[in-house]
Amino acid sequence: MFKPLLCLFFSFCIAGMVCAQQATREELQKKEQELKKELADLTQQLNETTKNKKLSLSQLSIIKQKVNKRMELVNGISKQIKALDETIFMNERDIYRLGKELDTLRVKYAQSIVFAYKNRSSYEYLNFLFSATSFNDAIKRVAYLKSYRQNRETQANTIIKSEQLMKEKIGQLSINKKAQVATFQTQSEQLKELQEDKKQQDQVVAQLKGKEKEIANQLKEKEKQRQQMRNAIQAVIRRETEEAARKERLAKQKALEDAKKLQAANAAAANKPADAGTAPAKGSTAGTTPAKPKPVEPITLDNTPKNRTYSALESTPEGRETSIKFENNKGALPWPVDIGNVDVHFGIETIPGTKLTRNSDGIEIAVPQGTVVKSIADGEVSYVGEVSGEWTVMIRHGKYFTTYGHLSSVSVSRGQTMKAGSVLGRSGLNIDGDGSLSLMINNDKLQMMNPELWLKRRR
Repeated sequence: MFKPLLCLFFSFCIAGMVCAQQATREELQKKEQELKKELADLTQQLNETTKNKKLSLSQLSIIKQKVNKRMELVNGISKQIKALDETIFMNERDIYRLGKELDTLRVKYAQSIVFAYKNRSSYEYLNFLFSATSFNDAIKRVAYLKSYRQNRETQANTIIKSEQLMKEKIGQLSINKKAQVATFQTQSEQLKELQEDKKQQDQVVAQLKGKEKEIANQLKEKEKQRQQMRNAIQAVIRRETEEAARKERLAKQKALEDAKKLQAANAAAANKPADAGTAPAKGSTAGTTPAKPKPVEPITLDNTPKNRTYSALESTPEGRETSIKFENNKGALPWPVDIGNVDVHFGIETIPGTKLTRNSDGIEIAVPQGTVVKSIADGEVSYVGEVSGEWTVMIRHGKYFTTYGHLSSVSVSRGQTMKAGSVLGRSGLNIDGDGSLSLMINNDKLQMMNPELWLKRRR
């Protein structure tokens, strides 16, 4: 009896493992749906860029992203197939084990039934009881007969449960095999799509290679635009830093003047003679030299913690708090747009099929023209104006700055306080005529930073 129950327990353990694998497969399926949505978005963006009838680097970037996402999708489907193979193998093994145990249970149950049938007469029952050597022995024999009957009932219940579990396993096996066939079909379709994406990528690379001179001219224009944007950003940061330093000096100067006035007032009060006609009290020290006022300690407003480098933009508690909040949210800042994909990454990038390179001080996100653009953190608007003929907004977050370019319109003004998610304006077109938004992050030392390291993962 113990062995069948142990086998049933083992079967339930396997069922638990299968459930865990099922959860993993559900996660893979969720990831698959997310990747399919991203691929659909990329396809839509590619269709938008091809409307210009002008081959651009944006098209190549989108196609490269499609290839990478498609490969990730195929790999995810392969993992699903592997998980299904393991689940099917465990189901088949479990069904085989349950079948063997059911055969054993049925044989033993049949033997107990035959034995009970042969000894069904009351005479045999009474003979077994009255052959006891003592009263206690008789009680034990009665208990034995009861337990024997209960054992048969337990065996019958175990057989029923095992049959139900086996039916469930067979049904689950059938479902998993159908899912496996469907997954194989999906994998085959995605592999075909991947080949088409790679062919399209090769075609675009070949076309770009044949237009290397034209691309070189485009890159020169973009480099000129990048330098103009960099100069504008640096000018704003210097202006903000100088203004913050000026305010800090004025605050210190005012504090020192207030301290001197207070010192003078204390000295005057100490040197003021006693009123005439007033007799000095007994024990009075009138006529003696008055006590010197305590010297005023130097005033300083530099409350910069020892573990932070001094910055004029953090000379106030509000500025320092905003900086620290911005730093603490690194890797978790919201994206400035709800849709779109990065088609130009931070840093130097080589153009495929050519020896040309391009440098980017931030990222460019491919989005439809007119997309709502939002602030990625709390701060104050430092600049609103045109740079290279495009609307640009800069927001100061303590000693950090975020710059939003390629805007078609703006809805903020300089000095306006912003919250994360506040609308700045709407996206416009880049130099290639494609819908785009540029995002740059700097600190007060004019250092350019990779925005993708500060923004949270999209999915």
